[in-house]
Amino acid sequence: MVYVDDMNCLYGRMIMCHLFADTIEELHKIADKIQVNRKWFQTKNKKFPHYDICLSKKKLAIQEGAVEVRYRDIPKLSKKIQNLC
Repeated sequence: MVYVDDMNCLYGRMIMCHLFADTIEELHKIADKIQVNRKWFQTKNKKFPHYDICLSKKKLAIQEGAVEVRYRDIPKLSKKIQNLC
């Protein structure tokens, strides 16, 4: 399963959120579909591999099947994806 959150953090003129998934394969697959460059893949926090995406990419991710979740629920969900990197 692929997820997007409601973080809505301002970055320059963009509003950003997280794109993450149960598996790295799923995450990269949807990132490729919505044309998010893999150089934006973030793995510094190995418990939460993700992409930061803008709201227009969030809309595309949801159209591709991503499930919207609350930012505060990420710790529960990220337990599923720990140690994937």
